[in-house]
Amino acid sequence: MKTIKLLTSLLVLMAVFNTARAQTTPADVVKEWERAKAYTKEYLDAMPEKDYGLKPTPEMRSFAEQMLHLGADNYVFTAAALGAKSPAGMDQLEKTSEKTKAVVTKNVLDSYDFVIAALKKLNTAQLNEKVKLFDRFELSREAAFEKGFEHQTHHRGQTTVYLRLAGTKPPQEKLF
Repeated sequence: MKTIKLLTSLLVLMAVFNTARAQTTPADVVKEWERAKAYTKEYLDAMPEKDYGLKPTPEMRSFAEQMLHLGADNYVFTAAALGAKSPAGMDQLEKTSEKTKAVVTKNVLDSYDFVIAALKKLNTAQLNEKVKLFDRFELSREAAFEKGFEHQTHHRGQTTVYLRLAGTKPPQEKLF
């Protein structure tokens, strides 16, 4: 009997704990995207201007193209999470003719500003709403932003190799 009472008490406590957990707020997500923006800027700043065209192999994107791809998809994932059309189109940033350090940096940082501004317009309930990402995947709006975050992290991480090939030390990891 004591065992049943103990187990029942534990289950009640677990249920209370699970319902009392704080939900992720847009402000929480904004904080992560602001950190990612600052970290990406460190990568953009670290690469010498002369090496923005660097490609590890001929068939790969250049450093500039890799960063522009990251920025383009910041727009794409955010627009998809909002059920809107991307203001930058699909990979249009990558196809831009000017791939100077200044232009690439501005375009990429602008893409982060787009994400952050969109998140600031949402409330917690909207963040938890279900959306159909790319007309295929049903998930919460928060999860859609997480997929975009994962994408930008992946491509920024790839550019670590580019920096090393250019003889530049990559920025220190920025987890917090």
